[in-house]
Amino acid sequence: MRVQDSRQIQVLKVTDRGSHNVADDIVVEEPLEIRANGDSLGITMRTPGDDFDLAIGLLWTEGFITSVDEIGTIAYCPDEAEPALRNVVNVGLVESARRFESTRKTWANSSCGICGKSTIASIRSHTKPVQNSMTVSRNVLAELPHRLRSNQKNFSRTGGIHGAALFDPSGNLLLIREDIGRHNAVDKTLGAALRAGLRVGDTILMVSGRLGFEIAQKAAMARVPVVASVSAPSSLAVELANEFGVTTVGFLRDRSMNIYSHPERIVHVI
Repeated sequence: MRVQDSRQIQVLKVTDRGSHNVADDIVVEEPLEIRANGDSLGITMRTPGDDFDLAIGLLWTEGFITSVDEIGTIAYCPDEAEPALRNVVNVGLVESARRFESTRKTWANSSCGICGKSTIASIRSHTKPVQNSMTVSRNVLAELPHRLRSNQKNFSRTGGIHGAALFDPSGNLLLIREDIGRHNAVDKTLGAALRAGLRVGDTILMVSGRLGFEIAQKAAMARVPVVASVSAPSSLAVELANEFGVTTVGFLRDRSMNIYSHPERIVHVI
C-alpha cells in the first residue's frame, strides 16, 4: 500500500492582484491506534508513514519498554470493514517488558501527544537524570535549523509538517522524520533510532516548533542529552530538563540562541 502523506486539492488563492484557483498540497492527518499485546494505549492523530517507528518510539518514551529486545512482533491490524486501511498497529511485547494498565486509554490530537503523564513527579519512577559529558559547539548548533529544514522533504511542498532529527556532536545528520504533530515526529525519530540500534546518548535532538513538556519528557526518557528548537520552550519543559539533566536550547536562529538548562554542554565560540 502506498503511503499518502500529502494530498493535492484545489484552493482559491487570493492576493492583491485578484483571486484564482490553484492546486495546493496539504498534509494528510489520520488517526492511528497503538496497541501493546492487543491492549489499546490510545489514538493519536498522525501523518501516515513510519508508523512502526512511531509506535515503538511512543512505547519507549512512555516507559513501557527500555530496549528493542523487549519487542517481539509489530504489525498492522487490518480494519474489518476496509482491510486496506492501516490505522491500527499492535506491538507484541516479550515477557520481560514492563507491565502496564490496560485501562489506560486516551484520545490525542496532533499537537499534544498521548498525555498520560501530566506531571514531572510521574516520570521519576521511570528514569533518572541524564549524566552525559557530551559537548557541542555553538557553531554546530547554529547550523542545525538549516540542516533540519533542508532535509524535510514534505515541508517545502506543504508548509504544514513538523520535523525532528538526530545529529551527532559534529552536526552530521543521523536520522530525520516528519509528522503533522511535533511529538509524533520525535517518537518516529527515536523509534527509528531504537530499531536501528543507534546510540542516542551522544546526540542532539533538533525539533521544529516549540519545545513543550512532551518533547523534554521524551528526550529524558530516551536519555538524549541536548534538545534544540527554533522556537520557545514551556516553563514545565525547562523545569523537567533542569531536574533530569537535559540541555535545552530555544530560539535557535542564525547564531542566536537561548540556553535554558544545563549550559555546560554548549561550548561558546565567539
